[in-house]
Amino acid sequence: MPMETPFRIATAQSGITPDVRENGRRVRDMMSAAKSMGCRLVHFPEGALSGYVKSQVHDWTAVDWRALREELDAVSEHAARLGLWTVIGCNHRLQPPNRPYNSLYVISNEGKLAGRYDKRMCSNAELNDWYTPGAEAFVFDVDGVRFGAALCIEVHFPELFIDYGRRGVECMLFSAYSDDPIHELLSRAHAAANNFWVSLSIPALPGNRLSAGFIGPDGYWLARAGTKGAELLVHGEINKKSSQFDIAINKARPWRAAARSGAIYAERRVADTPSDDRMSFFTV
Repeated sequence: MPMETPFRIATAQSGITPDVRENGRRVRDMMSAAKSMGCRLVHFPEGALSGYVKSQVHDWTAVDWRALREELDAVSEHAARLGLWTVIGCNHRLQPPNRPYNSLYVISNEGKLAGRYDKRMCSNAELNDWYTPGAEAFVFDVDGVRFGAALCIEVHFPELFIDYGRRGVECMLFSAYSDDPIHELLSRAHAAANNFWVSLSIPALPGNRLSAGFIGPDGYWLARAGTKGAELLVHGEINKKSSQFDIAINKARPWRAAARSGAIYAERRVADTPSDDRMSFFTV
């Protein structure tokens, strides 16, 4: 369905504990708050439901997978009650002895699983000690807006974001378990370079150096959590008809796509025999 009105999205800066029951309660409370803000989709951090390795999960054998699955079901049921799309970070169990995926679940407004993104570019520690890497990009559409997903250290791999741009993604949902300010810098850079919106969702950590927020396709903040470390939601809007983003969406985005293909340059190149030797100055 085409987007007739601006698409409102809530970005969470949520507290994450070792107790998945407590995480589930916090998530559902924030989902309800997002709905009260008039949001169509709510976006949570990496590990928001399950907890993240080393910080909350110290050993896979200690994880109560049944409780985690029950909380996923409860979140899905709440999404259906609210009519709210929910994107949430959670460990995804594989059959032993395979290690889990570090994932983002996408739950539809009907409470159904619309798909899952598995982190591809795992860190050295994740790869060697904790997780199985994923293999595929993931996109999904809601109300005429195309979304993509990425997790934490993947912000350091611009090729992933460029690929999502080629896939027609208009808003990236970037979840991290981090308070590194470089995530803000790179998220804004990816938004500006690819002319898509970016939702940056992180946990509420004590002494946080980073805050959650929503970035426009020009690379500037549209909404930002003003209180670092606090558990809260911010909301922003995707408005493809806004004059504010006319250059970013209608001019820069298609032109850069053409530029990356190389076609607009190939037809303008010329043969100039003296200058084909790049070890010489020009002639007069």
